[in-house]
Amino acid sequence: MKIYMDDARETPDGWTRTYTVEETITALLTRQVTHLSLDNDLGEGQPEGYKVIDWLEETVHGDMHFPMPEVYVHSSNASRVEYMHRALRAIENIRQQQVGGS
Repeated sequence: MKIYMDDARETPDGWTRTYTVEETITALLTRQVTHLSLDNDLGEGQPEGYKVIDWLEETVHGDMHFPMPEVYVHSSNASRVEYMHRALRAIENIRQQQVGGS
């Protein structure tokens, strides 16, 4: 399943739309998400999209078998895009440590 989290942009063909961090995490918990595309700014009063990556980092750290999707960031918020990419690199480092430590 391909998940596209955004509050405003049009959903690309072949992707399932989520609007919130909570909806996206619920989808990830199915362990069926193969691709994930994230916006950061999800509208007034909504948690920011980077929280999905924070959740992924914590989840991968606790469960080395969690199926990590291929993640894209399509946000226009440059500082959050940078943060999200750093967090994705941290997740990759966790994965490498888990494999090396097995």
